[in-house]
Amino acid sequence: MAPPTIRLMLADVDGTLVTKDKVLTDRAVAAVHALHAADIRFAVTSGRPPRGMEMLIEPLALDTPIAAFNGGLFVNPDMSVIEQRVLPTDEVPPTIGLMTSFGLDVWVYRGADWYVRDPAGPHVDRETWTVKFSPTVVPSFDGLTDDVAKIVGISDDLEAVARAEAAAHEQLGAHVSAARSQPYYLDVTHREANKGGVVAYLTQRYEISPAEIATIGDMPNDVLMFTPSGLSIAMGNASKDVQDAATKVTASNEDEGFAKAVEELVLGAR
Repeated sequence: MAPPTIRLMLADVDGTLVTKDKVLTDRAVAAVHALHAADIRFAVTSGRPPRGMEMLIEPLALDTPIAAFNGGLFVNPDMSVIEQRVLPTDEVPPTIGLMTSFGLDVWVYRGADWYVRDPAGPHVDRETWTVKFSPTVVPSFDGLTDDVAKIVGISDDLEAVARAEAAAHEQLGAHVSAARSQPYYLDVTHREANKGGVVAYLTQRYEISPAEIATIGDMPNDVLMFTPSGLSIAMGNASKDVQDAATKVTASNEDEGFAKAVEELVLGAR
């Protein structure tokens, strides 16, 4: 059977499009421009807020909707909002309570703002450097229940994060989407705000089949976009479970895995 014709490529950002030091390499930039030249659209999705992906727009000449918060918020390249999927108000307190019960620190994202209770908490400095803006520090999350796009539980106790994910599926699964975007991050969003939903949104937006979309990522939350897409590519730095869920595996993000996937698996198959 002939491979599907790819008309759009959708990429995760951290661990995929950029290196572990959050560098967008020249070869990755050239690969995206080669997609443009081949008339293949390129789009990005991430658990990052929109402003955390703004630095990708110019070098990659992005003209597709940017799917922030794993699909909880779609914005144009000028950062104007296209569509927003927020958590139900009554699900915010129990989600925060569940994360806290497993010893996780909690971040809340609402609109363009990022709220934390402890500015010295785990990974706050790293996230500030990554997304290029600082959080708003609050004494509590009381009153921050409306228009919440994403709640993140954070811990370097990776087993606790995994247990919290399992508990979120069991206790909240009918109402929210819960998945790890990093081993130490548990992202909870609207139940339709996941990367599989991003594929569905793009197929409708551009009137193409999921079989005409290539997806690439490295984490368990990327598997949701692998499933419907015609070509799914796991990074070499992904876990075995994530690699097993993909149709192809490329090199790691430290070895130009994204660029190699474009060159060899997307453009090379044409």
